[in-house]
Amino acid sequence: MNIYKNYSLKNHNTFKMDVSCDRFVEIEAETDIPAMVMKGLFREPFYILGGGSNTLFTQHYRGTIIHPIFKGIQVMEETDDHVLLAVSAGEEWSSLIDYCIEHQYYGLENLAGIPGNVGSSPVQNIGAYGVEVKDCIERVDAYYTLYGNAFSLTNEQCQFGYRNSIFKNEYKNHCLISRVWFRLSKKEHYNLSYKALADAIGNETPTLKNLVNTIINIRNNKLPDIRKIGCAGSFFKNPVVTKAQHATLLAQHPDLVSYPVDEESVKLAAGQLIEKAGWKGKRIGDAGVYDKQALVVVNYGNASPKEITQTYENVISDVKNIFDIELSPEVNIL
Repeated sequence: MNIYKNYSLKNHNTFKMDVSCDRFVEIEAETDIPAMVMKGLFREPFYILGGGSNTLFTQHYRGTIIHPIFKGIQVMEETDDHVLLAVSAGEEWSSLIDYCIEHQYYGLENLAGIPGNVGSSPVQNIGAYGVEVKDCIERVDAYYTLYGNAFSLTNEQCQFGYRNSIFKNEYKNHCLISRVWFRLSKKEHYNLSYKALADAIGNETPTLKNLVNTIINIRNNKLPDIRKIGCAGSFFKNPVVTKAQHATLLAQHPDLVSYPVDEESVKLAAGQLIEKAGWKGKRIGDAGVYDKQALVVVNYGNASPKEITQTYENVISDVKNIFDIELSPEVNIL
């Protein structure tokens, strides 16, 4: 492992916040993890950082940033119909998507273009275009940070929900994910349930490669290039309300977009609520809400953590005042 003190995090978060941490630890191999426990690196405040694409640092982090960089994709089981891949936490998500395209493995393609590392994917239960990563996860391997012993959780034990999992709740700060197991199909099939994706494909016969390219093009048309504009993708979760509350809102705002969740609940489009609140394209200094997608809070260049914080807090406040809905950040805020 590599250990650095008073380390800059600017190149380790896609918001490009110019902050630092007391200690930064790179885990080069899974075998480093028990040694880290023995060294007491988990006894002080710590935060496990993957690709930094879902984290907003608002100040110097007084503790240790743990950064797994060990990689690897292994075929653990294969039949005529399915393949089981074990993927190391430090593997880039984009590399896994490329691997699936190369080997014609189906299931994760709708999640193309999402930044970050594989180890972070089950924590957030990443999702896009009608697919969530839980749909393909068979199990997750991890280590308890208190004792350093390894354990595994099945898909059901991970308690996956909308942008949620046991790793954001009961196991938060109590484990470090080392490997994610994905069961993928070898039989050609595609999920085109998301209307914008189906419309973009049109009459074209889908393939893994052209579907991934289509998804990336859709994302690029509405999301900023994180190499040029700092952001963490969608900053807010889409809120879920009761059907009664939805009916009241529809009487006042007949054009509200909604999606059924179950017999009692409806999911609303947070981006539309933010736009209706007048925040799309609005700025506070070098921070603001992206002009092509109101779900995205951005750093246009040199925004301070204070400006980013003021922006998202004002968005939450205005949406609450207009719709009586409390938006929840999807991003981890430190």
